[in-house]
Amino acid sequence: MEKSYYQAEDLGKFGNIAEFQPELAKKFFDYYGEVFKEGELSEREKALIALAVSHTVQCPYCIDAYTTGSLEKGATEGQMMEAIHVAAAIRGGASLVHGVQMMNKVKDISR
Repeated sequence: MEKSYYQAEDLGKFGNIAEFQPELAKKFFDYYGEVFKEGELSEREKALIALAVSHTVQCPYCIDAYTTGSLEKGATEGQMMEAIHVAAAIRGGASLVHGVQMMNKVKDISR
């Protein structure tokens, strides 16, 4: 069987990005940690947002991490799937709203 480009074990190596640029990695991980702390949004809500965004940017590592994280923070399967549908609706809507740009161009050319 052919090996996949994405290797599940690489998710555990995320911290290794500090090897080539420790100062910037520290800044990123400090910021990342602060973002996911309980605040105006609960940790569960933030995990669900991250799960939805993960699907939008199609990051298999993020999908893996935030599926686990969402479950650990108490999200249900239904909540997780609903978050993904929200992301899909926004992504689809963003594509469709750009159709207005095409329509404007067609109207400009047709005049």
